[in-house]
Order: sequence, then structure tokens, then C-alpha cells
Amino acid sequence: MSLRITTLAERPEFASALWEMDHSWRVFMFNDPIADLFYPVAATDYADYVLVADDDAEPGRMVARACMIPFPARDDGELPDDGWDGVIRQGWLARKLERPLDAVSALEITVRKDLLGSGVSPTMVAGMRDHAARLGFRELVAPVRPNQKHLEPHTPMTEYAFRSRDDGLPHDAWLRVHVRAGGEIVKVAPRSMVVPGTLAEWREWTGLPFDRTGPVEVPGALSPVYCDVAQDHAVYVEPNVWVSHRLS
Repeated sequence: MSLRITTLAERPEFASALWEMDHSWRVFMFNDPIADLFYPVAATDYADYVLVADDDAEPGRMVARACMIPFPARDDGELPDDGWDGVIRQGWLARKLERPLDAVSALEITVRKDLLGSGVSPTMVAGMRDHAARLGFRELVAPVRPNQKHLEPHTPMTEYAFRSRDDGLPHDAWLRVHVRAGGEIVKVAPRSMVVPGTLAEWREWTGLPFDRTGPVEVPGALSPVYCDVAQDHAVYVEPNVWVSHRLS
């Protein structure tokens, strides 16, 4: 497969289909309220930070997308504990207040469902690194969502993120992609995404009963969702892993 990777600003014809691509994301993942500060305006305010890819053999049909957002770096260089939510919120606020946006974070890479496992993801990581460098950034950071962590929802991310194979590479396949691309695991973002909802909403999102107070294992979730029947709500707090890509 020969991919053509461009920005959405260069290929605005992809804007209408940007979120319609067949994907493997779980429904509850679309209900983080902070996402509303990025996705509705991605094609207008952040078109230079959204990459789209199509295949030379099938031009015009989207293969993958990759989203990034500029945000203000902290004076101490520390990456935020609220990870994904944090960079979106800080980036949006700084943009509205016309403050400097001197750092850039990856937000997601989504590959068309029928092409998962075909090697597109590493190509998109490379594309993000190259584009961030072209924009003048010296570092691309990413609050990575390890793609095999959902198999161990009760394992602390502080343990899982730093687990390695005999060859020294990360145990997790998606973390391996980032490390092979030149990334370095920095720290855990313990509350990277927070998804609150009523019990009725969580039942709709997952098909699970949510009828007992306590932790609930939800397919695709990296940690248990905490359910409180008396208060009629459940909250998912997802940890991610900060990875730093230094750019030449």
C-alpha cells in the first residue's frame, strides 16, 4: 500500500467524511465531554493539525486520520497528569486567549477498520513526527492509549506501561510502535480521559446492566468504570502513557 498523507487544510474535500470512516472505537469513548472542544472545530480551527491519508490505488477514499493539537508548554516542562483532556482544554483556552502555543500533542490515530494490522499505524506516527517538525516543533508528545491494556483492566498503568519484553521493547504493541519510531516513555497520565454518565447512559453505551455499586469491567476500557447506584452515575477515569518524540 502506497499512502498519500496530507493535512486536512491541503485536502479539504475529506472534511465531510472525516468522522464517517469505519473504525473500531467503543461507543463510550465518544462521550468524554472535553472532546467537544476539539472535534467539532477540527476541520476549521485545526485543519493544519489533522492528517488524512488515502491510498494511491483508491484515491479519495480515506485510509486513516491522525489528529494533533498545539498547546502551551508548562514552564517546568512537566506533562499534565490529565493527559488527553488536559492538552485539549489547555490548547483550546490558549487559542481563544491568543496565548503562545509552543508545544504540540498527538490526540489520536484512527485506521480504517478493514486495514487494522496492515502497517498503516506506524506510517501515520511517522507522518505526525514529520509534520510536527515541519511546523517548527522540536518535540511531539502523545498521551498514548496502550491497545492491549484493556485485557488487564485491574493492572495499574504504572506497572503496565513500563513492562518490557526480553528485547527491551515495551510489552504493549502500540507503545512498541511509538518506541520504534523514536519515542520515549516518560510517565503515566493517571486521569487522561474522564467519561461521566448516568446509569442509563452507560447501559446504552455498553449494553451492561450497571445495577450494582462498585467497579464494572467494560469491554475496551483500560480500567474499571466505577458505578454508584444510589447516586445514579458511573465514571470512567482512563490512564494513558505520555510518550515524547524528540524531533531533529
